[in-house]
Amino acid sequence: TPKHPAGDFSKFIRRIGGEDNAFTSKDYTAYYQRIAKEHLGTMMEMEADRMQNLVLTDNDVKPELQVVLEERNMRTDNDPSSLLSEQLQAMLYLAHPYRKPVIGWRPEIVELNLEKALDFYTPANAIVIVAGDVEAPEVKALADKYYAPLKNTAPAAVRSRNPEPEPIAPRRVTLTDARASTPYVQRYYLTPSYPKDENREAEALDILAEALGDGPTSRIYRELVVKRRVASYAGAEYDGDNIDSGTLGVYAAPVPGGSMKDAEAALDAVIDEVAKNGITQEELDGARKQLIADTIYALDSQTRLANLFGEGLVTGRTVEDITGWTQSIQKGTVEDVKAVAAKYLEIDRSGAGRLLPKR
Repeated sequence: TPKHPAGDFSKFIRRIGGEDNAFTSKDYTAYYQRIAKEHLGTMMEMEADRMQNLVLTDNDVKPELQVVLEERNMRTDNDPSSLLSEQLQAMLYLAHPYRKPVIGWRPEIVELNLEKALDFYTPANAIVIVAGDVEAPEVKALADKYYAPLKNTAPAAVRSRNPEPEPIAPRRVTLTDARASTPYVQRYYLTPSYPKDENREAEALDILAEALGDGPTSRIYRELVVKRRVASYAGAEYDGDNIDSGTLGVYAAPVPGGSMKDAEAALDAVIDEVAKNGITQEELDGARKQLIADTIYALDSQTRLANLFGEGLVTGRTVEDITGWTQSIQKGTVEDVKAVAAKYLEIDRSGAGRLLPKR
């Protein structure tokens, strides 16, 4: 910016012993700084300055495009498991933009330019989160001082997305790659997300995924790894933080020398049993306890705390939704979990991917 030449921002943060970076998800981009609280005013002033007064040219942007391309090389193109996940997402969504990888397809990246980037970089699109040893009036005064005077350079973009049609058939993709050292299978089921959940199903899906496949006491791990010994690792997870839809994923890797067919059949057997009969009260109690404990531990981190509220607010949830989450989880019942298991663990709602070493 005219006030702070290129490089000043990060140099200042390094000089005071802080850190800064950025990351992008399916629905938002986050810029963050972690600093000592006595520098909060200076940091907010510099952040407001670059939000309003960036001076960028193609000479600034084109090298960054090469950085993005190299990041794609490292994180996706050279990683068979990432390639499989990318192909699986593209297959799982027929119409919705979630089918596109966050970093972009290579032909798309090379077409990016300065104008497309700046279209999104306007104060109207921003939510500011401050977490740490500060008081609300103090932060509000700094926000009024540095952010209130900013002028919107463009209207906040309206999210206009193609709705995803209801799935009617299972989808499947197999990737064979000589770089893959371990074969495995993963499957995603389309589900509601927290922001679009109108029937409190997201909490039940969180509990279901925890009981089904998070950790060594979960149903999938006990059955596939401990009892049947057909998998070296296996589990499940629920991703319900996206704006428009969520997924419940399951995965398993056969034991060395074992059969992918046996591991997947065992995984299917557990899924079918839970879809038919749900989980036990003991599993429910353990899952709720673990979810709440994980959240309490996460609050020890200012970074995690800021991310928790930032992600929720930018995807359409409220402060009350976020602070009341543990109470909502505690209200989940065996019947709630059984209902979402029967409804969403349907093979027609799924997309499966298999990674096989090339022989």
